Amino acid sequence: MINPEMNGYYSNPNNSIYMQAYQQSAAQPYETAYTNNMINPYSEDYMQQEEEWEREGLLDPLWEKQQRKTFTAWCNSHLRKAGTQIEEINDDFRNGLKLMLLLEVISSEQLPKPDRGKMRFHKIANVNKALDFIQSKGVKLVSIGAEEIVDGNLKMTLGMIWTIILRFAIQDISVEEMSAKEGLLLWCQRKTQPYKNVNVQNFNMSFKDGLAFCALIHRHRPDLIDYDKLNKDEPLKNLNLAFDIAEKHLDIPKMLDAEDMVNCIRPDDRSVMTYVSAYYHAFAGAHKAETAANRICKVLKVNQENERLMEEYERLASDLLEWIRRTTPWLENRTTDNTLPGTQKKLSEFRDYRRVHKPPRLEQKAKLETDFNTLQTKLRLSNRPAYMPSEGKLVSDITNAWKGLEFAERGFEEWLLSELMRLERLDHLAKKFKHKCDIHESWANGKEDLLEAQDFKRCKLNDLKALIKKHEAFESDLAAHQDRVEQIAAIAQELNALDYHDSASVNARCERICRNWDLLGSLTSKRRVALEEAERILEHVDSLFLEYAKRAAPYNNWLDGAREDLVDMFIVHSVDEIQGLIGAHEQFKATLPEADKEFNSINALAQEAHHLCQQHGLQLGENPYTTIQPGELQSKWYEVQHLVPHRDQTLQKEMNKQKQNDSLRILFAQKANVVGPWIERQHDQIASVTVNMQGGLEAQLQRLKTMEQSLAQYKPNIDELENINKEIQEAMIFENRHTGYTMETIRVGWEQLGVSLTRNINEVENQILTRDSKGITEEQMNEFRMSFNHFDKSRTRRLEPKEFRSCLISLGYNIRDDKQGDADFQRIMSIVDPNNTGYITFDSFMDFMTRDASDQDTADQIIQSFRVLANNKPFITADILRSELPPDQAQYCIQRMQPYRGPDAVHGALDYTSFSTALYGESDL
Repeated sequence: MINPEMNGYYSNPNNSIYMQAYQQSAAQPYETAYTNNMINPYSEDYMQQEEEWEREGLLDPLWEKQQRKTFTAWCNSHLRKAGTQIEEINDDFRNGLKLMLLLEVISSEQLPKPDRGKMRFHKIANVNKALDFIQSKGVKLVSIGAEEIVDGNLKMTLGMIWTIILRFAIQDISVEEMSAKEGLLLWCQRKTQPYKNVNVQNFNMSFKDGLAFCALIHRHRPDLIDYDKLNKDEPLKNLNLAFDIAEKHLDIPKMLDAEDMVNCIRPDDRSVMTYVSAYYHAFAGAHKAETAANRICKVLKVNQENERLMEEYERLASDLLEWIRRTTPWLENRTTDNTLPGTQKKLSEFRDYRRVHKPPRLEQKAKLETDFNTLQTKLRLSNRPAYMPSEGKLVSDITNAWKGLEFAERGFEEWLLSELMRLERLDHLAKKFKHKCDIHESWANGKEDLLEAQDFKRCKLNDLKALIKKHEAFESDLAAHQDRVEQIAAIAQELNALDYHDSASVNARCERICRNWDLLGSLTSKRRVALEEAERILEHVDSLFLEYAKRAAPYNNWLDGAREDLVDMFIVHSVDEIQGLIGAHEQFKATLPEADKEFNSINALAQEAHHLCQQHGLQLGENPYTTIQPGELQSKWYEVQHLVPHRDQTLQKEMNKQKQNDSLRILFAQKANVVGPWIERQHDQIASVTVNMQGGLEAQLQRLKTMEQSLAQYKPNIDELENINKEIQEAMIFENRHTGYTMETIRVGWEQLGVSLTRNINEVENQILTRDSKGITEEQMNEFRMSFNHFDKSRTRRLEPKEFRSCLISLGYNIRDDKQGDADFQRIMSIVDPNNTGYITFDSFMDFMTRDASDQDTADQIIQSFRVLANNKPFITADILRSELPPDQAQYCIQRMQPYRGPDAVHGALDYTSFSTALYGESDL
């Protein structure tokens, strides 16, 4: 009996794996083709072993004897329905009459009228009619011609009969989506699984002891055999018992010889398979109920898996959205505590976010998208409605939330680094401000009291002259300090502009200095007026002291400036900048000989004044024109000479630091200039793989999987680059002229590469799933994909309605350019775009192009399957469900089925009709 569920599949006989294998082998010389085994894609090791046995079988005449007897018995089991039989299989088919009769019996179809002549060409004509009929059923008979059959070629005749058996007795066998030989082997395994000493792995040695045949009979007719009394060590007895009972009670003729089975090294597969197929068809009624139960199990398993995927999607989506909700405000907060340590801590937290917290969430987002696409594909292929996530948890919602996160993240690191530069600059300016203020306040200390003194009213003329000259020297000194006061004000203004955290104290100190400076200027002017008024009376000039004062004041100011510059702090970020400072310092050192000459000249003036006083017996007092003493100048000059080598060491130390920083830049650049192009090449390779369809989807998927492994193997290079970048940031290096790549561009390229690879793998897997579920060929898939890609100019994996219409026309759809054509196209659009999104995705396009290619489950089919289990009753009981279905799926049905309310209901009756309808209604059941 042909399984009704497989009618669609076997409408084309070329779908049979074993038929294709036999046809390919027929192209070889028959002696080789007849003995080569069929390819079993589910058990490669087993088939390899089987091929080795069959090569040895070419030397064993028992195989030919077994096939001759089995095939003769099989033919007679059908020919007896027409009242005839054959004796010698290689002789009785030579005229083609009984061969045509055999085909009419097993196919229930009428063949052309045979030629009744006895000439050779009449026989060849009849055999050709039979062979043409076999070929009309989709079977290719290569190297098997009518002449060989007419000539009584035994091997060719046996090969032809085996082809007929495959097509009309074995091909229609189907068990759990396996067909032909695989399905028959699986059926034997399932039926004999509970029996001891039976382990069916093939159609030769597994049946040699006869227990497998007895187990098949006992499983369906336990009243015919007492299996517990059988002995594995009595194969001849077991075989004869099974053959006799099968012939007597099951109407299965003896196709095998027990002695041949026991005596041969390895029984012939095809003989055993032919005989076992008779058992399968004899027990087809029981198989029908089993198929119905299998269909229900399959549907329920799909539904349970879909529900699990939905729950998993909801959980992952909620977790990811909650993390984004918590993280986004932190990234949007662009404020710090305005201190260098606090900002450095925030930068460390951001690094942890980018390297520790974000990557797993990115993988979670990619998994959500692939799980959602896989779920929708499974729902679509199983004829279920599309899954609609909870409100706010659509893939688009998650994408938008992720975009918001990346928008908040964009520029965060650059802002932090610029904030660090600003705070470092502030810290440097604050120290410089304090240093200059300390020098100025030290200089200005007591100047106010000096300018307000009335000592000139009590001094002699010479003392007055001295006071006048001293005041002139002070004015010169005051003018020299004007630049320092302006620098202090400028630094304070810059600190305020950069929002220094202690700007209040800075402003207060600056204001105090400026007020003091204005007061000094005012007091200086008033004192000059008073001295000039008194000068008219008192005139005495000490030219020598005056010359000393005039030269000592600017020299002293130069010494103060030199001391200040030699201890001045600096900040540089490159070798060129420190080289500039070193060059300026070298220029300063070049002026030291001239400064030493000036020091000796000024010191000579003081020594000469002292000598003159001693010479004339005068008491040498303090210089009336200046407060600068020779010892003070000498001390400052010696201090400058001591600071020069210390400055050399400081500059050289900074030079070494900048060279080390430049080495870090070069190290990063060398690595980045390798990693960056590698990532770009991987992007190009992914694009090439998706466009190049050579080798089919599996080859394309394998190439993508290989790239995924390469990506994982390349991850240490990214980590190494991250470690180098961390050292660069900790060294406060803010630019790199050796490369155009930054760590940010490398990260973005790496993350985009992983997302692109995952998305392409998922897309190819869904295409394979669609292809296998729909039963379409690789060539059809390639044609559909090439047509789609041709019109997808923007490479977005979706088509606009206008592009989609052109694509359909290119594939042969007759869509006219009139109102009727527009109506037909709108009907198609309602199928491929039910949500009116305005575009057609690749999955929707493939689903539409292959919608008629598969045997899809429907609610009516499930209802009919339940009706088979319920023995045509409108209700079913829990006991029947537990006996026919696996425990978990039986419990699943019992929990969800409503009680049956019909007039013929019994206690515990369940309504399977409403339950089956619900399976194809709302997806969340």
